[in-house]
Amino acid sequence: SNLNINDVLGNYSLTLIDALDTLAVMGNSSEFQKAVKLVIDTVSFDKDSTVQVFEATIRVLGSLLSAHIIITDTKQPFGDMTIKDYDNELLHLAHDLAVRLLPAFENTKTGIPYPRVNLKKGVPPDSHNETCTAGAGSLLVEFGILSRLLGDSTFEWVARRAVKALWSLRSNNTGLLGNVVNIQTGHWVGKQSGLGAGSDSFYEYLLKSYILFGEKEDLEMFNTAYQNIQNHLRRGREACNEGEGDPPLYVNVNMYTGQLMNTWIDSLQAFFPGLQVLIGDVEDAICLHAFYYAIWKRYGALPERYNWQLQAPDVPFYPLRPELVESTYLLYQATKNPFYLHVGMDILQSLEKYTKAKCGYATLHHVVEKTKEDRMESFFLSETCKYLYLLFDEENPVHKSGNKFMFTTEGHIVSVDERFRNSLWEDILPGEEDSAHKAKPTELKAANFSSNCNRVPDERRYLLPLKSNYMRQIDRMVGLI
Repeated sequence: SNLNINDVLGNYSLTLIDALDTLAVMGNSSEFQKAVKLVIDTVSFDKDSTVQVFEATIRVLGSLLSAHIIITDTKQPFGDMTIKDYDNELLHLAHDLAVRLLPAFENTKTGIPYPRVNLKKGVPPDSHNETCTAGAGSLLVEFGILSRLLGDSTFEWVARRAVKALWSLRSNNTGLLGNVVNIQTGHWVGKQSGLGAGSDSFYEYLLKSYILFGEKEDLEMFNTAYQNIQNHLRRGREACNEGEGDPPLYVNVNMYTGQLMNTWIDSLQAFFPGLQVLIGDVEDAICLHAFYYAIWKRYGALPERYNWQLQAPDVPFYPLRPELVESTYLLYQATKNPFYLHVGMDILQSLEKYTKAKCGYATLHHVVEKTKEDRMESFFLSETCKYLYLLFDEENPVHKSGNKFMFTTEGHIVSVDERFRNSLWEDILPGEEDSAHKAKPTELKAANFSSNCNRVPDERRYLLPLKSNYMRQIDRMVGLI
């Protein structure tokens, strides 16, 4: 019930684990090796701790897998990140954690997992039967990687079953999903359909699962979902950078009717321009990113919820979230427009000015008053810092090594590797036909793509990405002018 506090601290050195691959991306092999040894020597999941399945998966499981892949990569693109006498300890830790999360998938009539699990005792007896779409439907990347590394289909099977169960519950009328579902009845408790909290990474992982594993059904689900989002959530003029009318905005609607449910958007939605870059819808990404950047300029941070009708924060805290930085980084990679370096510098200076504390960086309790909380979320190091670093480090191996990399929803880096494209099992789900059918890369396209991965034209490369009258329009929309 408290939006501001998430039960992610499982008494297992969360920040240490979550930051492992950030050290590698920064090329700091001595600190990376030291941190990995510390994890191997001190971390155990045999704890009487109740944790969120989603948070433990993306922050802990994902980071252990990412670090394991970095250590065992024969090419070592980030410098020598090998560990002397490494015997797959991080993979074993990841396996141990995933096994402790598996009870969440048992005794649920739909296959959608319980939101919380006790690492020692399984699902707590007083557990809620309600979970959010993002929490239950964003486990496939980490669980799929684990399955393919171990050659054990169990983990991918349960995660994929949950995705399919959620997908089957979408509205017949709009094709949209709600944000909170009962895992026993399949009844939608939260009927809000949006791109922010409760929904965000569900869409992200449909696309990223396809990129990583090449399963055609993931891409088909994503393309359908993206089309439904464009049809029902997008408001404003058709084109981002031409025409009349309001700037494009993605709103929260009723999943059954498509009618507006409220007039706020949340800071998590700022991830969406980055996802649009991956699908090739760069123009629309530019517009939505500009809207979030305008809010940042106004407050020097992103409020957790912003009411676009009242032009004021509905929920005023900022826990050092990475989503705007992530989209800025991906837009810079797609366009190479120096505007995004300026955005990054702006964000960096705000963080230094308002959030720096004696022992790290602090959550802002109130973006207007700039009061701080005694808390630094682990994603500040795993995502916010990593994406800022990569934005400015043009020569980083991520960009120069010739390897293809993908980031998980927690910013953990994994190689897009042939070995993840080969299932060691025939049928991932019972009764499924031809599960080995892979989509060709050319089939990856946005439902309303305007540029489909063609870079923004050269003549616009060094202009502002948005025409100045549209920039001003967005600034007026958030009360900047």
